[in-house]
Amino acid sequence: MNLQFNTNEKGNLEIGGVDALELAQEYGTPLYVLDEMRIRDNYQRVEQAFSSEYSDFKIFYAAKANTNLAVMRILEQEGSGIDAVSPGEIYTALLAGFEPERILFTGNNVTSEELQFALDSGVRINLDSVSMLERLAGLDNAEGTKISFRVNPMVGAGHHDHCITGGELSKFGVMEQEAVDVYKKAKSLGFEPVGIHTHIGSGILDPEPFKLAVKVLMDIAGRVHQEAGVEFEFIDFGGGLGIPYTPEEPVLNIKQFASEIVALYKDKLSEYGIDSPTMCIEPGRYIVGDAGYLLTRVNTVKQSYRKFIGVDAGFNTLLRPTMYDSYHHILVVDKPTAQPSQNVDVAGNICESGDLFARNRPLPNIIEGDVLSIMNAGAYSFSMSSQYNSRPLPAEVIVQEGKVDVIRERETYADLLSKQNLPLRFFK
Repeated sequence: MNLQFNTNEKGNLEIGGVDALELAQEYGTPLYVLDEMRIRDNYQRVEQAFSSEYSDFKIFYAAKANTNLAVMRILEQEGSGIDAVSPGEIYTALLAGFEPERILFTGNNVTSEELQFALDSGVRINLDSVSMLERLAGLDNAEGTKISFRVNPMVGAGHHDHCITGGELSKFGVMEQEAVDVYKKAKSLGFEPVGIHTHIGSGILDPEPFKLAVKVLMDIAGRVHQEAGVEFEFIDFGGGLGIPYTPEEPVLNIKQFASEIVALYKDKLSEYGIDSPTMCIEPGRYIVGDAGYLLTRVNTVKQSYRKFIGVDAGFNTLLRPTMYDSYHHILVVDKPTAQPSQNVDVAGNICESGDLFARNRPLPNIIEGDVLSIMNAGAYSFSMSSQYNSRPLPAEVIVQEGKVDVIRERETYADLLSKQNLPLRFFK
């Protein structure tokens, strides 16, 4: 079983030296909990695995996984860069202390106003289409800007169809066959193209698709270098490193993964006579996924046509099971090692039939008032959350060596309406 967790002397689930049951009692539920040291450890594991094989290596954290300022600040301290996909993520990264040159903006279907924001912010701009290139060329102070392109290498991988971002069905990137011409056009428009980028999907545990994408992108980069005369400052292979969600899934051997990827990278650099550009990857889930927990209290045990365990969280707090049919392991906080004694459905409190965290899941005996921990909830939980059904969003806390800090306040009912305006004519 690959799922790892700690317990304290009471037998309760412990997160960062803090009793999870006490967290639920003090801060209420639903509650997001982040383990600071786990985030740091995950980052350092990736950084060390790759930099030991290739010294000019850089991580750009995929901010869309979790944009809490505390998380961003931790990664700024660790030396990470930021993979930003929106102006909002650029704004957040700058506020967290990242210098503009440590931020790579890779948007898709962005407006000209968003491009201008990125340009004015001084961040690196990674273009997704010819349209973006042409519109960027028409903006103020664009000439001479260093840019890169996202290329679709016709290789895709991921844990769900919606997470595969390469191949003929993908909306992302310029086509492989137009890459050379796009770089030539960029130079003719007065830009300085210095990078190339791809991203094939997320939740990848098998290194083979990633290795294939590296090979294909390096072949494209080789042609761009030789035919368009581009000297690359960086080559970015995107993110997608997966974590095991089910107890049976394997843990990605990051040292072996890094060794195989870097060896292929070096071979291709030599084959095409490319100098030694910075090698970049963009992990998000791998860094924060298993560092997060969603604590939720059981409010209803209902024997209907099936047995339902009803909780006070819903897909507005963790969308992945509903959106991707994703598995998240569930523990009872005060008996995390208890053996299953029943098969139940764990249902949320949203008025939708798809609001289920688990279907027919083997779990121990559960009573109303129990607190459950939904594991591996650090990535794509709050960042995909909503106020659907007019439910205020939960609080977030971060724990480290027994210390707890609130890093996002729980919303109130008033927060639901804070940006609404009722026209005066409705009062006449």
